[in-house]
Amino acid sequence: MDSVYIETTVVGHLAGRVYRDPIVAARQMATRSWWQNDSPRFQLYISQLVLDECGDGDPSAAAERLKEIETIDLLAASAEVDLLADALIAGNAVPASEPRDAFHIAITAVNGIQYLLTWNFKYIANASLRDRIEGICRDAGFEPPIICTPEELMGADDGS
Repeated sequence: MDSVYIETTVVGHLAGRVYRDPIVAARQMATRSWWQNDSPRFQLYISQLVLDECGDGDPSAAAERLKEIETIDLLAASAEVDLLADALIAGNAVPASEPRDAFHIAITAVNGIQYLLTWNFKYIANASLRDRIEGICRDAGFEPPIICTPEELMGADDGS
């Protein structure tokens, strides 16, 4: 069974009211469809950072986000994760102003997770940064995750 790291933006699109903005609403619907129909085919993981980020903000919205992910396995941080996150920043794959984004990528790669699911197009699912992210992960001895959106994993066959 393939593995998927659920980054915080996915949880944000899963929980809460549907936005009026048609692009955001479409992403929310795609996320909810993937969660219901496709996620059972994968082993899902999050990190403490995802829990922390989901717990921020409005208490009722935070409670809803945390309920969605309460049964998902937690990946542990490590010195290797910290070193890879630092390398991603030092190599300009992720800006120094966004250490959390570097951490999401690093914890996924260090733990050998196949997919990093995100709606963060600015610094994670960014085509212009992808080669740099992948090169830094490989140079550090880790296979990079496939960074994608829930929409890109819809209907995916896990090969089993």
